[in-house]
Amino acid sequence: MNIELTSLWALFLLPLPLLVYWLTPGYKTRRTAIRVPFFDALVEALDEKPERGASILRPAFWQRALLTVSWGLVVLALSKPMLLGKPQQRQEFGRDVMVAVDLSDSMNTEDFTSAAGDKMSRLEAAKQVLASFAEKRQGDRLGLILFGDAAFVQAPFTADHQAWLSLLNEAQTPMAGLSTHMGDAIGLAIKVLLEDNSQPGESSKEKLAIVLTDGNDTDSYVAPEDAAKLAKARGVKIHMIAMGDPQTVGETAIDMETINSVAETTGGKAFQALNSQELNQAYATINELEPQLYQSTSYQPKTSLHPYLLMVVSLLYLLAFSFATWRRSRTVREAA
Repeated sequence: MNIELTSLWALFLLPLPLLVYWLTPGYKTRRTAIRVPFFDALVEALDEKPERGASILRPAFWQRALLTVSWGLVVLALSKPMLLGKPQQRQEFGRDVMVAVDLSDSMNTEDFTSAAGDKMSRLEAAKQVLASFAEKRQGDRLGLILFGDAAFVQAPFTADHQAWLSLLNEAQTPMAGLSTHMGDAIGLAIKVLLEDNSQPGESSKEKLAIVLTDGNDTDSYVAPEDAAKLAKARGVKIHMIAMGDPQTVGETAIDMETINSVAETTGGKAFQALNSQELNQAYATINELEPQLYQSTSYQPKTSLHPYLLMVVSLLYLLAFSFATWRRSRTVREAA
């Protein structure tokens, strides 16, 4: 248990009662006296020298002790003693990062290669890279949006990256349909980011979205370019990652013009990943562009003890007056 005195200057008041006792005269008051006609004879018999002055009442030992202890407690209370609790950690999260992953049918295409040299689908490659990405985002809260024929929130913002990865690994292409509503996914990401930062003190938190897709936008309610303009107006930065074969044609063709436009409008960066290495490099670059803002501060809770000290002083005086009253009443009864 640690106690800290926050106003040490109060301790200099401890000798104040002694200074008052030494430097100020005793309290005088008129009292009824008895006239003794044989005073001179009495003084001569007692061999005392008469003096003019006041008689000083001497306090009892318990009264002196009470005054000393109570003054010490009052001075200690003025010094504001604080009881220090156990050190606590306060974590401050720097960014909310919303990751939008394309679940259109073309994400099943096995044109990516694992580290072991095995063929793997684009979706599996994305999951592996995102797992590595999440490990490096300590302090950021991650959210997950999946999109195909429609966009939906798979994981709300959370600092539990393991739970986030579990929800990502459950994602499969049939979940969202065959097409690519990229504009709707961007719009939903903006909506969730703004809603989550609507609490007091959260408006200054950086808002970031990462959109991974392997095709062009198909019949979104909101065009990607229009969604990008809204993101810019609301302070949301969007990084775009296009993966897959650039020679693909039709609905699964990569629309790099739109992808570049969205990233440029919002102040983000566009990447094109044709293999796992380039996909890893894209997320590594994003980690460099968006460094962690995680902060952890330690503090000790403090509890002021001065009210308890004053309570003890009040209790001591209550007991002292009660004792003095009892003694006085007892003396009166005995005299009667």
